[in-house]
Amino acid sequence: MRTEDVLAAIATGLWRWDNASGIVSLDAEAARLLGLPAEPVRLTEAAVRSRFHPVDWNEIDGVVNLAVAEGTLAEARLRIMDGDGRVIRTVRSRSKPLVEGNDYQLVGTLQEVAEQVPGTAAHTPVTGDWRRSREAFLLDAGRALAEARSTAEVLRVAASLSMPGFSPDGLAVFGVAGDRLTVIGHHGHSEGDEGPFSSMSLDTDYPAAEVARTGRAIYLPSPDDYLRRFPVTWPLAQRFGRRSWAFVPLVVAGRTMGAWMAAFKHPVAFTPDERSVLTTVARMLAQALARAGVAESERELSLGLQRTMMPVLGPGIPGIQVAARYVPTGGGLQVGGDWYDMIRLPGGTSRTGGRGAGRIALVIGDVQGHDVRAAGLMGQLRIALRAYASEGHRPDAVLSRASRFLYGITDGDDGEGEAGPRFATCLYLEVDLESGTVDIARAGHPDPAVRMNDGTVLLRPTAGGLPLGIDPDTDYPTTRLTLDPGETLMICTDGLLETGGHDLDTGWERVRELLESHDGEDLEALADTLVEAVHGPGSHYTTGPLADRREDDIAVLLLSRRPAGTLPEAPRRILMTIAQAEPERIASAREQVRQLLHDWRDEEQLDSAVLMVSEMVTNVLVHTDGDALLVAEVACGEKARRLRVEVSDGSDELPHKRHPGEMASSGRGLVLMEMLADAWGVDPRGEGKAIWFELTEPDSGQGCCA
Repeated sequence: MRTEDVLAAIATGLWRWDNASGIVSLDAEAARLLGLPAEPVRLTEAAVRSRFHPVDWNEIDGVVNLAVAEGTLAEARLRIMDGDGRVIRTVRSRSKPLVEGNDYQLVGTLQEVAEQVPGTAAHTPVTGDWRRSREAFLLDAGRALAEARSTAEVLRVAASLSMPGFSPDGLAVFGVAGDRLTVIGHHGHSEGDEGPFSSMSLDTDYPAAEVARTGRAIYLPSPDDYLRRFPVTWPLAQRFGRRSWAFVPLVVAGRTMGAWMAAFKHPVAFTPDERSVLTTVARMLAQALARAGVAESERELSLGLQRTMMPVLGPGIPGIQVAARYVPTGGGLQVGGDWYDMIRLPGGTSRTGGRGAGRIALVIGDVQGHDVRAAGLMGQLRIALRAYASEGHRPDAVLSRASRFLYGITDGDDGEGEAGPRFATCLYLEVDLESGTVDIARAGHPDPAVRMNDGTVLLRPTAGGLPLGIDPDTDYPTTRLTLDPGETLMICTDGLLETGGHDLDTGWERVRELLESHDGEDLEALADTLVEAVHGPGSHYTTGPLADRREDDIAVLLLSRRPAGTLPEAPRRILMTIAQAEPERIASAREQVRQLLHDWRDEEQLDSAVLMVSEMVTNVLVHTDGDALLVAEVACGEKARRLRVEVSDGSDELPHKRHPGEMASSGRGLVLMEMLADAWGVDPRGEGKAIWFELTEPDSGQGCCA
């Protein structure tokens, strides 16, 4: 039996803290003891710290420093807090520092022990005098409150504060709304206990109301003091069984914004030192609440702008499923220049001539910048694109008009001394829902990707032009592909690819692995998976232990054609055109074939296929005046998979096998195919021809598609 299993059986967890990287590794039992899911996990120091009581953390820090200096064991008792600031258990930690130069790793165990006596602070082998503990407590409390980013987080931190020597067991934060006293939050009370205090006139004979009116603190060391000074509201407080109370004003910039109550079940004399601690905490709490209020106002404004600028995809369209996500960059108002849109195109007739589901346009883009002006330009550009699309223009015409529009509104100065011109990348797709054809125009944007029915994901290279707004006369060529039933199309902005230190290539590999590992059924879950791969769980956007990694805005849009019934076994296929004027697309054709055969078992056959494709396409461009149409598909045969590749053109001149000399620079195409292909041939096709070859994958003995 493993050591970890033995320790888990006796409820003992293992943990390792790397001081250099700030990463703490926990096994499943240690994670459970910290109130996390019972599975191994790696967290930041801040994430682990948020699970410990602030006072206990101060003391364990001293214990660890002493153990590192003396080379001894670090032992301490620590209270574990839940997300609401309640103590859920007490654990004992024993650890050994492993010093490496100026850094160290702490390796140790965690084991649950009997609970502390309520109302007392945790005691460890290293405890300084009260004044030193107070200073350490205030430093830690200030740091924790400064890191809180919402009112709920501020209240959670306030509830977890355990003051050295006189920890309150009941807390309440009161605010002022007009002439009424309200309860913002409380701790140490049952649900509903705040009822009588939730909306109280400031003229009421109640300590918190008087503090809010006058801005002066009130200290009540005993029930007799409370009864003598506030006889009217004493019955409201009497039922809680407290012995001492402190009501301290919450003051920000000279304005009293409310009051903070700390209630104790044990008598507190409220010495000058104790009052000093309470007053200092109240000041820090008031500042934290003010900051949180501003941050929440900004977030609400951001959400409002996002809701206004981001489209609602609307009710479902028969035959397709659509999912989208937008995640703004961190900081500020959290609005930027990324956007997506889905537009119902006019008319119910598809491009193929039939009546049916009609056509929609999918748009995704990224305006330069992450500020309010970028968001404003994004809104204007999105409206313009909708207008041009609704007029019935083709994709290339839509982007050409949008480029002239953006160039016109950003040319020159913006009126505030800032450089006016800005550009935007954009991908515009017109989707025929009946036939599955997708016409794409691209303006400097990342290419789309398609997840096929068997899970293979291909990046689909498309022709494109300059980003919008740079040159008003830029042309945007159109590329067509076909989306078969069951396939999923993904378009995204570069933030999804490049965040986290990636470039476009390595970021694409990360996204491709996620797309291939997903079953492709639930697009909403797939969209969440793509975003979480960059940022982690959604809770980390505003609060939580992980650092915010939002380096750029992210927009991602997924569209899948939903078949009416069970899909038949479909071949894996690519189709692309290589024009006479675009010989550089031969490299794209080679890359597409490699992606199509990414799981082919025979590397030599893969190299042979790429070589023959290159020869076939080059032959068309060199020896004819037309374009080359490449169709490649992988299908299951009786025992193994078979690759068939066709390259067709409009010339009726058939190729001839030659016998080139040793120094000849051409004439070896058919010779290579005869040597490398399992089968090949040339078929007349109307006014043109198609040359093809086939390769059969070696049988693995596990079936055709194993």
